[in-house]
Amino acid sequence: MKQPRSLQARLALSLGVLLTLLWIATASVTAVILRREIDVVFDSSLQETAQRILPLAAADIIDRDKNGPTQRIGTIHAHNEFFTYVIRDATGRILLQSHSANPADFPPYDGPGFRQTATYRLYNDDVMQGSIRITIAEALAHRASVAREIQIGLGLPILIVIPLALLVIVLAVRAGLGSLYRFQEKLGMRSARDLSPVPTEGIPSEIAPIAATLNDLLARLKGAFEAERSFAANAAHELRTPLAGAIAQAQRLQSESDNPAANARAAEIEATLKRLTRLSERLMQLARAEGGRLRIDQPSDLRVVARIIIDDIARSTSPDRIILTLPDVAVMSDLDPDAFGILCRNLVENALRHSSKPDPIEVTLTQNGVFTVANESPVLPPQTLARLTGRFERAGTQTDGSGLGLAIVAAIAERIGSRLILTSPRTGLESGFEARVALTSKGMISESDQNLS
Repeated sequence: MKQPRSLQARLALSLGVLLTLLWIATASVTAVILRREIDVVFDSSLQETAQRILPLAAADIIDRDKNGPTQRIGTIHAHNEFFTYVIRDATGRILLQSHSANPADFPPYDGPGFRQTATYRLYNDDVMQGSIRITIAEALAHRASVAREIQIGLGLPILIVIPLALLVIVLAVRAGLGSLYRFQEKLGMRSARDLSPVPTEGIPSEIAPIAATLNDLLARLKGAFEAERSFAANAAHELRTPLAGAIAQAQRLQSESDNPAANARAAEIEATLKRLTRLSERLMQLARAEGGRLRIDQPSDLRVVARIIIDDIARSTSPDRIILTLPDVAVMSDLDPDAFGILCRNLVENALRHSSKPDPIEVTLTQNGVFTVANESPVLPPQTLARLTGRFERAGTQTDGSGLGLAIVAAIAERIGSRLILTSPRTGLESGFEARVALTSKGMISESDQNLS
C-alpha cells in the first residue's frame, strides 16, 4: 500500500490503524478473559443452586410416599428458566423436577461434580448417602448468548469511538503541525526575490534543522545575487567615465581630421561607444530595479514624474510625437519616483524605437494608477510577446536597442507586486503594441478584475 505524501495524513493513518488494532486486540483478550470468568461464575451458580435446592427437596421427599408420582414445581409467574433440574433416587426414578425440565436432557447420574454434554452444562450432587440425587443443568446456548452480548458490547464502541478517535487524531496532528503550516504560508507568500530569513519561532525541534538550513541557503543566495548586482552596477558605473572620454576623443578626431574615411570611422566608433554607454546605463537601471528599495515612506504624485520624463524625452524627438494623458486629480503612490522615472523612460523609449513613424506615442496614467504606453506597429505574435521581457530580447534585429528596457520594467513591476502586461494589437484596434502596468493598489485590483472578466 502506497503511503500518502502528506505528513498529516501519514500520522493520522498510522495512529488510527494502530489504535484500531490495539482496540480490537484489547477487546478480544477481554472477551476471552470474561468468557472464562463467566464460566466460573455460572459453574458456581450451578453448584450454589444445587446445594440450596437439594436439602429442601430432601426434607420434602422424606415425608412423602416413596411410591408417589413425580412432582413438578409449578410456576407463579411466567419466566425463562435458565437452570433446570431433576431430583432422582438411587434407582434413577425422578422424584422432583423444575417446570421446564426435560428428563431426556439429563444423562444417568454418575457421581457428584460437573459434566457437560453437547447442549448442557451439568452439575451433580447427592445427600443421604446417595439416596437422593440432584442434577442441575444450564443450556450452553445461554452462556454463548451472554458471551456474544459481551463481545458485541466490546465491539460496538469501535464503530463509534474509532471514527471519533480518528477525528481527534487528525485535529491533534493538524494542531501539532500548525507551526509547519505557518512556516509554509510564510514561504508561499514571498516573492521570488525575497531572500530574507524566514522566522522559525515555534517550529518543532525535529524540523528546526531544516528551517535553519533553508535560511542558510537563502542567505548564501542573497549574497550571491547581491554580489552579481553589485558587480553589474559597479562595472556599468566605472565604464561611464572612460566611455565619455572615448566619445569625446572620437568627436575631437572628427573635428580635427579632413580625411572623409577617417571621419566616417570615427563616427562609427562614436556610435558604438554611445550604444555601449546606453547599455551601461540600462545595466545600472536593472541593478537598481532588482536590488534597490522601490517603496518610500512618503507617497508622491506620479503625474509630476511623468511630465518631467516625457518633457525630457520630447526634446529629442519631433513635436507632438508623444501624447501624454493625465488625470485631473493627483495619483498618489509610495513607489519611488526614481523607479517610476526609470519605468516610464524605458517604456516610452521602447515605443519610440519600435513604433511606425510618424504615428504618435500615447502615454496614459489613469486615476487608479494604471500606466499605459501604446504605439502603432505590426501585430506581434503571442510567442514574441512572451519572450520580450527577457534580458537582451528584441522584437526585431533591425533595432539598435539593448534588449533590457522591458526586462527592467518587468523587474520593477514584480518588485512592487504588479506585473507588466504586453498586448498586441492595442486594445480596441487591429494593430499596434501596448504595455500596461499597475502602479498602485487600486490599479492592481482593477487590473485583476479586468483579467477575470
